[in-house]
Amino acid sequence: MAPANSLTYYLSEHPSIVAFRWSHAQTWGSTWSFLFSSIAVYLASAVALHAAASLLSRHRRPVPLGPLPALHSLSMALLSATIFAGILLSAAAEIRDTRWLWRRSRSRTTPFEWLLCFPLGTRPSGRVFFWSYIYYLSRFLHALRTFASIFRYRRLSFFKLFNHSILIFMSFLWLEFSQSFQVLAILFTTLAYSVVYAYRFWTAIGLPAACFPFVVSCQLALLTCNLVCHVGVLFLHCIKGGCNGIGAWLLNSVLNGAILFLFLNFYVRMHLRKRKSSSSSSSARGGDDHHPLLKSKIF
Repeated sequence: MAPANSLTYYLSEHPSIVAFRWSHAQTWGSTWSFLFSSIAVYLASAVALHAAASLLSRHRRPVPLGPLPALHSLSMALLSATIFAGILLSAAAEIRDTRWLWRRSRSRTTPFEWLLCFPLGTRPSGRVFFWSYIYYLSRFLHALRTFASIFRYRRLSFFKLFNHSILIFMSFLWLEFSQSFQVLAILFTTLAYSVVYAYRFWTAIGLPAACFPFVVSCQLALLTCNLVCHVGVLFLHCIKGGCNGIGAWLLNSVLNGAILFLFLNFYVRMHLRKRKSSSSSSSARGGDDHHPLLKSKIF
């Protein structure tokens, strides 16, 4: 088997991927009790660790973590790239296999419309939902960055805790309600994550950082793309008679809109500050990890 064919098989045609089905009885982590208990454990652990670190060390000296932050960034970059490739190939395979159904329906559906708006009655099974499930599990690995921040900076942001919890919650809703737009959302997010965490690994091993706010720019581009696509979902929902999982989509839209507003606000203030003080050390390093708001970003 050629390398390209082998990669396609293991990322989109493997029986475990094709036969995947989101089930409370068979899929690990698929129950509401698991969702809320895992988020509660995450919140309680982060608060307890921060309190213990503050009591044991009054001088707020960073705890050396060695290669752990770099390894976390590398693992997130590789995992995000794998999910991106997997859901891209899986979406292409689903479009190839089901396009004949769209042509026979009353309202002909294009592949892009399917990516934005799942037909009503869509079940969480098959290739794309397998990778949506892997993305859901990867949110727990992503949340570990909170504990590294506590050790390194001795700071705990409420927004960071809220943000990580919401990301886990929303990725669960994508599967539970077969939410529309999740394929594009995962493609955009994992592409951004693979680039950002590769950059974090690059800087963690001592290589030079970018001379502009690299992470903030990627975050802003991601949120902007998501916002534009949300408008497309709303448009298709109105003209095509409904998109599946629209309730979960509404909650997702509110969250993305709020985060986009915060970053636009910061982005404007950051550029105004750079004009006044071009020699600022935060600007020289790109400002990615030295502003209070950026310590609570979703990356």
